[in-house]
Amino acid sequence: MTGRRVVPRVAKGAAAGLGLLAVANALPALSSIAPMRNRMLPGLAGTGDPGHVALTFDDGPDPKSTPLFLDLLDKRGVKATFFLLGFMLERAPGLGREIAAAGHEIALHGYTHRVMLARGPLSTRDDITRGHHLVAEVTGVEPRWYRPPYGVLTTAARVTASRLGMRTVLWTTWGRDWTDTASPDSVQCLVQRDLRGGGTILLHDSDCTSKPEAWRSTLGAVPRLLDTMEERGWRVGPLREHGLAVPGRSAGPLAPGAAA
Repeated sequence: MTGRRVVPRVAKGAAAGLGLLAVANALPALSSIAPMRNRMLPGLAGTGDPGHVALTFDDGPDPKSTPLFLDLLDKRGVKATFFLLGFMLERAPGLGREIAAAGHEIALHGYTHRVMLARGPLSTRDDITRGHHLVAEVTGVEPRWYRPPYGVLTTAARVTASRLGMRTVLWTTWGRDWTDTASPDSVQCLVQRDLRGGGTILLHDSDCTSKPEAWRSTLGAVPRLLDTMEERGWRVGPLREHGLAVPGRSAGPLAPGAAA
C-alpha cells in the first residue's frame, strides 16, 4: 500500500520540477515583446550611447545579397554588425572572411535558425557552441555578441552565450523586412517609428529564412535610413562602438543615458 502511494507522489514531484524548469527556461522569451523590452530591459534591447545608433544585420552571409550590402556600406563609409548563421557561413566561408576584412563586426545568430523555445537546454547549448566555434574558426574573429533566432531568448541560450564570452543583444527597432508586404518605404517607416539616439536597428542581409528577395526592400531602405540618421546628427556604426559592456571586457565610461 505504501509503495503504491509513494511512487505517484514521486512521479508528480518530478513532473512538477520539470515543469518549473521549463517555465524558468522559457521566461526570458517575454523579452521578445518589444515595448516591454525597450522600457524594462534597455541593455538587452541594445540601448547605448544616445549619440550613436547601432546598425545590425541578421541571417547572412548570403552570396546573392550580402555583397551588395557590403558595397553600399563601403560607399557610405559605414560599418555594421553582422549576426551570422553557422549553416550559412559553412556555405560561404570566404564571404564571412570578407565581411570581417572590410572592418565590419562579426556576431553570432546561432548555427541554425530555429526558435529556442523548441529546443531543450542541451540542444540549445550545442547549437550556440557550434556556431560560436565555427565563426571563430572561419573568420578568425571570436564573436562577442549573440542574438537568438526570432529574438526569442531562453535561460539556456543566455547562459550558454555568456559562458562563451558573448553578450545577448536584441534590438530597439526593426523594419519587418522579411515579410511578403515589405517595401523600401515600409522598412524605412517602421524603423523610423521607434528610432531614437542610442537605439539598435535590426535588418536582414539575407532571405534564407524569409520571403524570397525580401532583402531587396532592405537594400532600398538603408540609404534613406543613413540619410535620416545623418540629418539627426547621430553617428552610425557597429555594436562595439555603442557603449555596451561585453563579458570579460570594459566598454569604457558610458555616455549619459546609455544602459549597460
